[in-house]
Amino acid sequence: MRRPALYSSSSRPAADNTAGAASHAGEVPDNGGAVPAGPGTSRFSRLKTHFLQHHIALLWFMVGILALLLALSFLMSPRPGTRKLTQEDINAAVLKTLENTTLPSAAAKAYDIISPSVVRVVGIGKDKNGKEGERSVGTGVVIVDKGIILTNLHVVQGAESIKVTFADGLESTASITGVQAENDLAVLQAHKIPDDMIAATMRSTADLRPGDQVMAVGFPFGIGPSASAGIVSGLKRNFRSPEGKQEMTNLIQFDAAANPGNSGGPLVTMEGEVVGIVTAIYNPNQQRTFVGIGFAVPIENAASAAGMPPF
Repeated sequence: MRRPALYSSSSRPAADNTAGAASHAGEVPDNGGAVPAGPGTSRFSRLKTHFLQHHIALLWFMVGILALLLALSFLMSPRPGTRKLTQEDINAAVLKTLENTTLPSAAAKAYDIISPSVVRVVGIGKDKNGKEGERSVGTGVVIVDKGIILTNLHVVQGAESIKVTFADGLESTASITGVQAENDLAVLQAHKIPDDMIAATMRSTADLRPGDQVMAVGFPFGIGPSASAGIVSGLKRNFRSPEGKQEMTNLIQFDAAANPGNSGGPLVTMEGEVVGIVTAIYNPNQQRTFVGIGFAVPIENAASAAGMPPF
């Protein structure tokens, strides 16, 4: 005995063959024992056919989206055999760059930082014949961008007028606004300043040590601006002027070349920060030439001369 079908595989309803039924009255159709499909099953079959006929484009669109997602997943996944970047690779690249690139020295970078703040200072006066001219030449450093300048007192003392020349070539007269005679310091106020005036950065000497690299910038014998590099030779040194008129204490000793004209200029670190004001050189033979020992007033003392202790 055959098992009856649970649903019809045909999408069409059974034919209503009334005439055949009439002509064969009393005969039962032989359909192989299958149960005729009901109304609910025929409706589902019709919906399925309608969907396949009218929404085939939507199906293909969804298939395309799935294919695209699979392709992107493949491209973004790490490829086999790809090596990750390591610290050793980075170090090797940096070393290769350094081998092929010439970097500026520490002193050159320090000079670039401080040079816009260095000024030439000239004391104008009359000679014995009454002729006016330069009677002293020194250096100064701008510590406030309003044109406040630190220099040595002996550079401007007794001058009838003072002229300063800024890094960009601008010349201006200046007046003395403060004096600290015990440290041979004077504070000047320039009457004209550059539009882009840059003041130097001052740094405490609390952590300064013998052996630290420093640089003196100024106008030795009026030539400059000139830079000379060296180290801190000692701290808290005393110095008596050759004439014996003045003794200064708590000075920074350094060996960067300094000569007459460097007076009043900045002593700076390799970061271009001012730690002192060059004030004297040691002259055992009275020749006024550098023999390897220079002295600078610590910036703490120098800034206090301007009434602005920085630290």
